[in-house]
Order: sequence, then structure tokens, then C-alpha cells
Amino acid sequence: MSEQEARRHRARVWGAAARRLSSSPVETTVGRRLRELADWADADGCAGLPPDVYGDGPVEEVEQRVAEVLGLPAAVFFPTGTMAQQVALRCWSGRTGNPVVALHPLAHPEVHEGGALSAVSGLRTVRLTDEPRLPTAEEVRDHPEPFGTLMLELPLRDAGFVLPTWDELVDVVEAARERDAVVHVDGARLWECAPHFGRELPEIAGLADSVYVSFYKSLGGISGAALAGPEEVMDEARVWRHRYGGLPFQQFPAAVAALRGLALELPRLPSYVAHARVVADGLRAGLTEAGVPWFRVHPGTPHTHQFQVWLPYAPEALTAASLALTEETGTVLFRRWSPPGPGGPPGVAVTEVTVGEPGLAWTERDVREAVAAFLAHLP
Repeated sequence: MSEQEARRHRARVWGAAARRLSSSPVETTVGRRLRELADWADADGCAGLPPDVYGDGPVEEVEQRVAEVLGLPAAVFFPTGTMAQQVALRCWSGRTGNPVVALHPLAHPEVHEGGALSAVSGLRTVRLTDEPRLPTAEEVRDHPEPFGTLMLELPLRDAGFVLPTWDELVDVVEAARERDAVVHVDGARLWECAPHFGRELPEIAGLADSVYVSFYKSLGGISGAALAGPEEVMDEARVWRHRYGGLPFQQFPAAVAALRGLALELPRLPSYVAHARVVADGLRAGLTEAGVPWFRVHPGTPHTHQFQVWLPYAPEALTAASLALTEETGTVLFRRWSPPGPGGPPGVAVTEVTVGEPGLAWTERDVREAVAAFLAHLP
């Protein structure tokens, strides 16, 4: 079986499961997604409206809604987050006169974008810390090289969806201001950060000069992103969006899906974050009861509705056990497992756990029982 065939087989099995902690957009069908979107559009009353043409109509509605939710002056819709951040950092580079971007080595542009910041936009990055957390105010102040923009990924996904405390975040932003640097937030998953910080989204977004948000990672959208910030910067961002090829003739499916996510999923995210702590406790208890010699649930208390689980087995064996559990019981506890990144410890694997609407029905006991059944499928 090829890797593509294996991926499709896993998607079919996990997509047909009766119980899961969260739903995945790759485990459904085209017809189901389209019907879901059409049903919501009918109920919302927007189904009879005309589609967008080069960024008007529902695309403009998304932009207005994002600006309102984040409490920022303006927002611009982009087809991808990679493009949105390229444009944001390019705009700030022109304004500061400094092409250097300070960020974390696990930040999305460093790991998942193929060096696009330098190859496409002529920017250069510097790293403030190698620790698996956001940089501290002291690290920002003490960095020996000038930089024009500080980019903060909130939460830092590849470090375990981790966040600083509110006071730490405020101190980091103040340290950047002391260096005359602007602050850009990679907020692909910013939507779910409010419970951890104990602040509303406008107060969080208001710390930054610009913010990028995604519509498919936590809001269940099809694709798309938005960049929000000052009017004059967003006006320039529209120019660069067109130059980067980011203004398709029509984007109404992605725009309507974004509006649906903002209406339905955004208000539910705090309940997912709260229940992720119940699930994390259940996983920890189940693994302890089973006598697993070493494991890690990280962070111990999840900062958002997503977190990591580490186990001392080969990723292939753990993925196979995840699939076997679903085939046998109709339950999805874990999905794919991966080896640690470069420099990570040998002999272990990691997976990401997301708690969504389906997971709210799980008790800690349900999680413990699922862990026992999962471990029974390991060699």
C-alpha cells in the first residue's frame, strides 16, 4: 500500500468512527462538506446573496467581522496564512527600514514554509532562544543584533501549543517597543488563547501591531486567513496580496466557511479548552494505571484545546495501534504519531491531541478506558 493509499485508508476508518475527541476536515467527504456549508448559509440567510468577485461580497464581510472580533481597525482576507505573513512582514520591513525578523526556531516560517521569508520576500531571520517556549523580555532586550519586527507565534504549536503568561507577554511586547521594533503575532490559533490569558481577544490582539489568524485550524473552515492591523498597513497589504497572486476571481466557499466558523465554532472554543484539561488528566491517569514506563502529556495542563502526548514506541507502531483501536471499537483516541524533530530524543514518538465538540461528551473515565484499549494493540 502506497503512502497515499494508507493515508486515505486511515481517513476512511477514522472518519467513520462513532466516537472521537475531535473531527478532522480530512476525514469527511466533499459532499458532506458542501451540504454542511449550504445548510448553514440557508439558516444564516446568506445563501441567496451573490458570490464575491475579486474580494468583495462575502470576502469583505469576513474582513469586517475579523476586524470587529479582534478590535483592530481593518483586516484583509488571504487565501493562505503563509502569504498573509509574508505580506505583513514585508510591509513592516519597508516601514522600519530593517529586513530582520526575530522569531522562534520552531515558528511556522522557519519550519513549514521552505525558507520563503528570504527566498520570496528578501527578509532575514534571527532567533532569540532555542528553548521550547516563547522568548522572554530579557532575551528580547539582550539580543545583540538589531531587528525591525518581533514575530510571536501564539500558541507556539511545535513546542506543544504553549503560551506565556499574560504578564510575560506584556513584558515581551514592551521589550520589543524599547528596541523600536514592531510586533507581529502569528495567531493562526489565537482564537483559543483567551481562556489561558484571562483576557478577551481585542485586548490580546491590541498588544500587537498586526495579527494573522487562520480560518481552518480551529474554526473548521475550508481554507483562508486574515491579516489585521492599522488601516494604512492593510491598504498596502492589499497591494502586495495582488502582487503575490492572492486575489482569485472568487473565494466565496472559503469566505462562507470562515463566517460559519466565526459564528458557530468561535463561541465554543472556551469549552473545548476547559475540557482539554479533563482529557489530559484522563490520559495521564490511564497511562499511569497501565504502567507505561515513560510518557509525557505536554503541557501538563493544556494552555489551549490542543496538546502533545509522547510515548516510548516507534511512531509506526503507535499509528497502527491508533488505527486498530478504531477498527475494533469505533473510537478515535489518537491519530498519526511522528518521530521527534531534529535533535529530539531517540526511541520516542509524539502526537497532537485536539479536543473539539465531539470530545465534550468524554469523561475522564472514558479516556482512561480508551487508553487501556489503545495500549492493548501495542506489541
